[in-house]
Amino acid sequence: MIRAESLTKKFYGDKKTADKTAVDAVSFRVKTGEVFGLLGPNGAGKTTVIRMLTLQTRATSGQIYYDGENIAVNPRLVKSLLGVVPQQVNFDMDLTVGENMELHGRLHHLSADTRKKRIDELLDFVELKDTVGQNVRRLSGGMKRRLLIARALIHRPRILFLDEPTVALDPQVRRRIWELIRRLAGGGTTIFLTTHYIEEAESLCQRVAVLNRGRLVALDTPKNLCQNLGAWTVEWNGVAGREYRFFPAKAQAADFAKELASEGSIELRPTNLEDAFIELTGRREGL
Repeated sequence: MIRAESLTKKFYGDKKTADKTAVDAVSFRVKTGEVFGLLGPNGAGKTTVIRMLTLQTRATSGQIYYDGENIAVNPRLVKSLLGVVPQQVNFDMDLTVGENMELHGRLHHLSADTRKKRIDELLDFVELKDTVGQNVRRLSGGMKRRLLIARALIHRPRILFLDEPTVALDPQVRRRIWELIRRLAGGGTTIFLTTHYIEEAESLCQRVAVLNRGRLVALDTPKNLCQNLGAWTVEWNGVAGREYRFFPAKAQAADFAKELASEGSIELRPTNLEDAFIELTGRREGL
C-alpha cells in the first residue's frame, strides 16, 4: 500500500548555518491492512518522514507510491487515500462535535446525505454519539483523541496516519484507543503509527521501522527485533547504574543471574521492544 524508495530530505543552510540532512535514503514498504510503526528518538527524522508521506513537504530526492500511484504524478488522488490524526488537537473550539464533523465532511465534498450517514456511523464507532450536540471544549482528552480519529475517517481513507495518538492519556483511555486501532486494521485500513510509547508499538504493530539520525537502522517485527538482541534479559544495579545483558535462552540468562547474586536487585525477564530500541539508538523513550 505504501512504498518509499530512498527518501531523502535536506535543509540547505546559508553562510552562517551548515546544510542538514534530516532524512537520509530511507526505504520501506507497508502492506495493506498492516499496522506499521515508525520509531526513533527526538530529532531522528520521524516528523520529516511523515510530512513527506502526507504531502506536506517535498522530498529532496526519492519516490513515494501509494497503491502503485506516484504521489508526484497524481497528488490529488493520493490525498483522497489518506486520513491524518495529528498530535495536536486542532478542532474549531467554538463548534459542537457534530458541527466539527460536518465541516470536515464538507471539506471533502461529501453530499449532505453521505455526511449525515458517516457522522452517525463514526460517532457510534468511537462511542461519542451522545456528544454530537456538545461543544468540543467540554470533551475530555480521551474523547477528543477519539473524535480526531472519527474526523480523519469521514472520507473513508484507505491509509490512516496516527501521530502520537495516545500522548498524555491515562492507561485505561490509551487501551480504548488501541482497541479502535485494532478494529480499523481488522477492517482493512492500513495504519501508519508514530509513537514514543514503545509498549504501544509492541502491542499494536506487525512491523516497526527504527530511525536514528535520519537513517533507517532496523525494520522488522517486534518479536524478531527482540530475538535478534536475545530473547531473555538480565538487568541489575551496576556501578554506572542499571545494566543489561541479553541471552538467547532462559537457562543461560538464569546462570548469569546466579553469578550476580551479590549485586542485588536482579531481574530476569523476556526481552522487550524497548530494550531493542535502546540498543539500536542509545536512547530511552516513553518513560
